[in-house]
This record gives sequence, C-alpha cells and structure tokens, in this order.
Amino acid sequence: MKSDNIKKGFKRAPHRSLLRACGLKDDDFKKPFIGIANSFTDIVPGHIHLRKIAGAVKEGVSEKGGHSFEFNTMAICDGIAMNHEGMKYSLPSREIIAATVESVSKGHSFDGLVLIPSCDKVVPGMLMGAARLDIPTIVVTGGAMVPGNYNGKNVDLISVYEAVGSFSSGLISKEELDGLERHACPGEGSCSGLFTANTMACLVESLGMSLPYCGTTLAVDKKKIEIALESGKTIMDLIKNQILPSNILNQEAFNNSIAVDMALGGSTNTTLHIPAIASEVKNSNLKVDLNLFDKISRVIPHICSISPAGKDTILDLHNAGGIPAVLKTLSPKIITNLSTVNGKTIEENLINVKDIDRTVIRSLDAPVHKEGGISILKGNLAPNGSVIKQAAVDEDMLLHKGPAKVFNCEEEAVDSILNEQIEEGHVIVIRYEGPKGGPGMREMLNPTSALSGMSIKKVAIITDGRFSGGTRGPCIGHISPEAMEDGPIATIKEGDIITIDIKNRTLNLEISEEELKKRTAEINHPKKELSGWLNVYQKLVTSADKGAIFK
Repeated sequence: MKSDNIKKGFKRAPHRSLLRACGLKDDDFKKPFIGIANSFTDIVPGHIHLRKIAGAVKEGVSEKGGHSFEFNTMAICDGIAMNHEGMKYSLPSREIIAATVESVSKGHSFDGLVLIPSCDKVVPGMLMGAARLDIPTIVVTGGAMVPGNYNGKNVDLISVYEAVGSFSSGLISKEELDGLERHACPGEGSCSGLFTANTMACLVESLGMSLPYCGTTLAVDKKKIEIALESGKTIMDLIKNQILPSNILNQEAFNNSIAVDMALGGSTNTTLHIPAIASEVKNSNLKVDLNLFDKISRVIPHICSISPAGKDTILDLHNAGGIPAVLKTLSPKIITNLSTVNGKTIEENLINVKDIDRTVIRSLDAPVHKEGGISILKGNLAPNGSVIKQAAVDEDMLLHKGPAKVFNCEEEAVDSILNEQIEEGHVIVIRYEGPKGGPGMREMLNPTSALSGMSIKKVAIITDGRFSGGTRGPCIGHISPEAMEDGPIATIKEGDIITIDIKNRTLNLEISEEELKKRTAEINHPKKELSGWLNVYQKLVTSADKGAIFK
C-alpha cells in the first residue's frame, strides 16, 4: 500500500507518533488510508451540506475496513463572484484545487481518494488532481438545489439575474424583483438548472467516475447520503482491485461524456474542463479538443430541454431516469462496454433502465434539435475556434450580421446595456477577458441576463471570455486566439460588420485579409497592473482552445 510510506517500519515511528495524535490506534495502521477531499464552505450554497456527505462516505469506508482522512479544497461561488473582480479568480481556482488534491494526497501517501465537489470549477479541479495522481478514486458530487418557485413558476438564479435587467428597464416592479430574490434559491445545492456545476456532475457520472444516478440526485434527497455511503464502500473495492482513473478515463469514455453533453445541451464551460481533465490522464494518447466536440455535436442530437434552454430542471431530468436513461437513449451511438467505478460496465449498469420519461428525455427519432447542444465556430475572427450553446439560440438568430459595439472589459458592456446604448442588430464585442487578458476568463452572465431581462433579442455577444452555464441566446465565447495573444478579436473597430452563421459554424469579421494583417501589426494592448496569484496565473495559462490549462 502507498500508505506504508508513512506508517510501516521502525523508521516511520515519528510519522506514526503524529498519526496517533490524530486518534489512530494500532489496528488503524493495518488499514488502507483514504483521503476524502471535501470542498465544504458556508459561503457557497452548493457546498454548505457537504459535511453530511463526507460523514456518510467515512461511514462506508469504515464499514469496509479503511481509515479515512478528510481534507478541504477551496470553492468559489460563481454567482456571488459574478460581474466584479472576484470572477477573475473563478477559473484560476481550478488549478489551485487540482494542486491541493495532488499535494495533500502525495504528502500523506493516500491509498485512495473520495472526491466531494459540487460547483463549477471544483468538480473538474478535483478530477484533474485525481487523474494526475492515478490512484483509486471515486467522485460524489454534491447535488443540485431544489428549484425555486415564485408565483407558481419554476425559478432559479438566472431568473434573478434576468430580473435585474427587467427592473432596470421598468418591465417589472421592485416588489417582483424582491420576490424573485427571496424565492429563486431555496437552500443547499448547486443552482437547479443545467448550468456548469450540474453539467459537470452529469458528465462525471457518464465518464464512469461516480455511481449511477449520482449526477442528478438532489442535494436534499436522502438518496444522496445513500450514494455517499455506498461510494465509501466502493473505494475499498477499487483499492483492492487496483482500478485506477487511467483504467476508466480512456478515449471512448471522454467521447461518451461529450455525447451526453451534446444530448443534454450542457454548459459551454465543458469545452474547457473536459480537455483539461483529459490532459492529466496518465499514460494516454488522448485526443480531446474542440475538434472532437465539433465532430460529436454533428452526430449526437439534443434530446433534453433543460433550463436555461428550456423549462425542465435537474429534478425533472432525475425523475425522467437521470443519466442512465440518457445513456440508454444514446446507446446506439456510443460505446457502452466501458468500465465504471462500481465494477460494472456502462452496459451492465443500464440493464434495468426501462421507464424513461420521453417528455423530458426525448428519443433519438424525435429530438429537440438534430445536432448537439454545443457548436464550435471558426473563421477569420476565431481561427482556433469559439464556442456557443446553439441549443439555447432562437431559430431567427442562427444567422446574424451586424455592426460591432466594442468594449475592452465586461463592466463597460454592462453599463452600455443598462444605459440603453445597445440597439437591435448590434454585435457586442467584449475582449481582453480571456485566460491571459482578464486574466482569469470571466463569465459574462450579467450582460447576457441584462439583455434578456430588457427584452433586447436581436443582439449577439462575442467574447474571448466565457459565458455562464446559465446563458442563453447568440452568445459566443472562448474566441481563440484571445485579444491578449493578438487574436483577430483585438483588431475589431466600432461599426465593423461581423457575420455569425451558427448552422454553418462560422464566425467572420467582414474586412479584407490585407486589412486584418495591417490592424494586427498595430495592436496596442491595454495595460493592467497585476500582483499575487493572478500575476502567476497569467504567465502560466494557455488559451481557451487548449482548455486554459497550465503550460
């Protein structure tokens, strides 16, 4: 066992002495040591209940003869960090989380890991760390929040963001805004729509790294505790049989997860996180990039209409059969003879999946859209690619051509929108918000929600930043190369015509090649004074089309 490094032999007497100070007895030194990475914090709704989940995991580990050690990672609430400097720290936190899992596990020679993440960057960050370590690992995602209800309608965090725009333009009263604020987020769990946190929870299950139904079981559901208990037992089996992340996270598993992403119409942030996880897998020649997302999105239909693209919630998806039902529906188009953490193949896990609610999870013959939920656009404005949630775009905006309104940061764009300086037909350009340019690649939920709340519909947004999983409409992010790396987005001038053709997957600036070259040579980047972690991050981070991983 790896833990023998800190507990076996006379030379480890000092180590055992310290472990005895933590409460270990003689018999405990014979047991496998299990690290439990818990991202509990009491400022993030998706994480406030994770101590209960960790307690159930510990009970399961103990029942199967292991000894567990709980440690914490950080967690940032994207909703609270949104639209101010705090959002610059959200994506960078993924790298800190991965490094924390790696550092604590290596420093203490754990034999196995149970990961307990919930929100956006924590799920991929923990899994990146585990893939880097390649020791037996299982994931217990924290679960979604119960949908809010206001005036008889399902509401969530995005409802409140959009209401801010509605209130600012006089479409709703202060009382209505206050009512939404008080009812949209009723308690523990990650926000109830198919935003990044819940998308990633679903994809972790589809990868085979968590037990069936874990991804859609709500935070308050007693079955979440049962899954946590069973996961604590399962990690002991994984150690016994030495089943490693690299045995599960193969090319076909990543293909399947992207297929599920396309079927669900999930968050565009997966195009950052799935490649980042794949980049950490040991001894592999995985090819997981934007081209793979593009290829799979052309053949896997969008079969679920979940908020923000539709009215259904994660609870509706769970009640319809959850991820096993989605996998069963996709089974003619995916590989199901793949290992999962419970010792069964995906195919074996699907044997008893029968009652699928086809009003929520449609059949392949009657999809919501014929193509997948995410589309990859390229062109002279995004030579290395850009990303859009096409499943959340109205038909009449799949082709849009209009003049550019150019902003060098998110705040400038939001002020312009709220001051009613944006007109129908405009293409809002928000640049210098990429991984390096931000730095930190902020989410642009405020401008998109403001537009929606103000009922400004025929406007597109393009950015080298990214969009919240709660975004809907013609919002194109991850434009690569980014402005700070002299990407074409840095050359756009006020009034330039931009053409967005989602069906043909193109994004173009309507100027000549000669003019583009001339402007590129004249780029003058705005200067930003940086210090601390963001200064380090900017120097190490790669572009969005590479998953914004470190060099």
